[in-house]
Amino acid sequence: MEEIKTLIDQYVAWLGSKITLRQVADWIEITTPYLDRNNDYLQIYARRQNGSYILTDDGYILDELEISGCKLESPKRSALLEMILNGFGVKLVNGAMEVSASKDDFPLRKHNLVQAMLAVNDLFYLASPMVTSLFLEDVIAWLYSPTQF
Repeated sequence: MEEIKTLIDQYVAWLGSKITLRQVADWIEITTPYLDRNNDYLQIYARRQNGSYILTDDGYILDELEISGCKLESPKRSALLEMILNGFGVKLVNGAMEVSASKDDFPLRKHNLVQAMLAVNDLFYLASPMVTSLFLEDVIAWLYSPTQF
């Protein structure tokens, strides 16, 4: 038990050492050690507002998906996006993922935003070229399967 506690403490120290902060206008840019599918570090932005904190991805994830050909405009894809965001308590505000946090729940809300960013980023696999490629691969495998003939 003590050995695992020590390893967890080392992980928390490592995680803290990998987070960087930078002032960008009236926002603080928080660079995390978590990587998106392009191997870029996830960044979120925070600012104090009305006694709490606003945390946002500034639209990065959804913009990146759209640029990559993954449009989330269909009813099913929109519902999937909404389900992911609701699961993490994240709102979509003008195309940006956003949460509000108090001093007490800031760590949890920041963590939930990052988790939502990673989960939504995985919707890339629903992009038409990706789905078409996977479908074609499955059809070819089925056609050449010895049990089909």
